[in-house]
Amino acid sequence: MALNGGYTYRERPSPEARGMTVLAYLTRRYTHSTESEWRERLERGEVSLDGVTVRGGEVLRAGQTLLWHRPPWHEEDVPLTYEVAHEDDALLAVVKPSGLPTMPGGGFLDHTLLMRVRATFPEASSLHRLGRGTSGLVLFARTHAAASTLARAWREGEVDKRYRALAAGLTERDTYEITTPIGPVPHPRLGTVYAASAAGKASHSVARVLERRTEGNTLFEVAIHTGRPHQIRIHLASIGHPLIGDPLYAPGGGPLPDLPALPGDGGYLLHAERLSFVHPLTGERLTLHATPPPELWRADG
Repeated sequence: MALNGGYTYRERPSPEARGMTVLAYLTRRYTHSTESEWRERLERGEVSLDGVTVRGGEVLRAGQTLLWHRPPWHEEDVPLTYEVAHEDDALLAVVKPSGLPTMPGGGFLDHTLLMRVRATFPEASSLHRLGRGTSGLVLFARTHAAASTLARAWREGEVDKRYRALAAGLTERDTYEITTPIGPVPHPRLGTVYAASAAGKASHSVARVLERRTEGNTLFEVAIHTGRPHQIRIHLASIGHPLIGDPLYAPGGGPLPDLPALPGDGGYLLHAERLSFVHPLTGERLTLHATPPPELWRADG
């Protein structure tokens, strides 16, 4: 455990929050904390509205800026090292270990890939993220121009992303085209969590069997053509093959009903193995690889 330097969370409440008290808004907006916990923070002077410390009874108006000055806290120990897979003047690609969050959130700040990378490359901005339990390639831009070009390529589906995943059960087919919509569904600890949902956003993955194992598991290569949260975990679960060890998703793609795990909880094997895209400076296609952990290797190599 290590003590960080604290952090200030900044936001502009939505128009729907107009007329609510600060305490009511924080309690409803951030369900990870109870009303009494928010009341204690307000009493300690941790929350300000338009630069003025508030106690909770103040009524929100449109266009205001709300800050929570979170004091330093101890962060959970996680793997903190990463491997540089590619570096040039415009881009940086690194291999994230399983267990290290990509971005600050959920109690993590300094113990995140972004902060570790910025300790050496302060100009780096992440172009995407991997789940905490997922290992593999993460791409960063080192210039505004590279970030803009690659963000557009990501939106337009011009970045080829391939993963390896170990799933439960032996499959009937060799290839699955999965279009299960993904959106928020109720969760007992977080309020909502992303999962398979008929009301969710359109999502597209193609899963190809690499190996059927005698233990009764299937090794997949998965290409994702959209970037929904936890897309591979949800999509493989939606076809009846959740990832081995996934504490959150059940067959069908919804949360496990009796185990209210969190999205960042690990235990599964998922690895971002390949990224291929047109380099923003050279105009040539660049293909990057990250060797999967041994558990995701094929028996024939």
